[in-house]
Amino acid sequence: MRLLAAALAALLAAAPAPDVCEALNVTVSPGPTVRYSEGDNATLYCHISQKRKTDNLLAVRWVFAASPNQEYLMIKMTKFGSVQYYGNYTHHFHKQRLHLLKEKHGTMYKFLILSLQQTDQGYYICKVQEIGKHRNKWTAWSNGTAATEIRVISSKSSDDPTFKKNHEAWKFFEDLYVYAVFVCSIGIISVLLFTLVILCQSILNKRRSTVKHYLVKCPQNSSGETVTSVTSMSPLQPKKVKKKKEKEKLEQPPAIPAKAPIANHFPKPKLLKPQRKLILSLLKM
Repeated sequence: MRLLAAALAALLAAAPAPDVCEALNVTVSPGPTVRYSEGDNATLYCHISQKRKTDNLLAVRWVFAASPNQEYLMIKMTKFGSVQYYGNYTHHFHKQRLHLLKEKHGTMYKFLILSLQQTDQGYYICKVQEIGKHRNKWTAWSNGTAATEIRVISSKSSDDPTFKKNHEAWKFFEDLYVYAVFVCSIGIISVLLFTLVILCQSILNKRRSTVKHYLVKCPQNSSGETVTSVTSMSPLQPKKVKKKKEKEKLEQPPAIPAKAPIANHFPKPKLLKPQRKLILSLLKM
C-alpha cells in the first residue's frame, strides 16, 4: 500500500501544471494620458487578447493609483460576470458613478466614470487574470496589466495657456462646422426649389402643347345671333404644312352672297332741274 501511495504521489508531481508566466496582451485606451474637464464623463477601454484557451474565463480589476506607491482596488468583474466594489467605492455615491461593462464576447471591458472630480485624477490600471479549470479546480493561467493616466482640468484653471489654446481651437472648429452645415443646407434647399420650378414649368408646357382650346366669334347667322365655335390646334406643325394651308385658303373662291330681299314698292327717282324743265315744256306742247 505504501508503494502504491508513493507511485501515485510521483505521478501527480510529474503531471504538467499550468504555466502562469505567459502574460496576456492587455492594452488600455485612450492613453497613455487623457485630459478631461471637471464634471465630464470618462470612458476607458481594456482590450484583451492572446488567451491560452478559448474556454478560459477572465477576471478584470480596475485599480486607482493617485501615486505609484498608493493603489486602491476600485471595482472588479469576476469570472462569472458579476461586478463587485471595494474599499471606499462601496458607497452608494461611488456605485452610481462607476460602471464596468463587458463587450465584444469578453475581449473588451468598458469602464465608465461619471462626473469627474479633482480627486479622480491619477493612474487607472486594468489588471486581467485568465482563469481555467485544472484537475477540477479553478486556477490562474496567465495575467496581464495595462494603465493610463487621467488628468482632470478644473474650471478655475482656465487661465492655463494650453487650456485656452485648446478651447479656442475647439471653438473655431465648432463655428466652422456650423457655418459649413448652414451653407450646405442653403445649397440643398436652392437646388430643390430650382428643380421644383423646372418640373412645374415642364408640366404646364406639356398641358398647353397637347390641346389649346379657345373661342372664335363667327358672323351673325340668319337669326341675328353670334355663334362661338371651339377649335383645337395641334401642338406643333411644320412650316410646310402651314404654308400649304395658307395657299389653300387663298385659292378658295369667295363665298356667294345670299340674295338680298326685294322690296315691293320702289321709290320714285329724283330728277335733276334741267330734266324737269324739259319734261314741262314737252307737256305744254
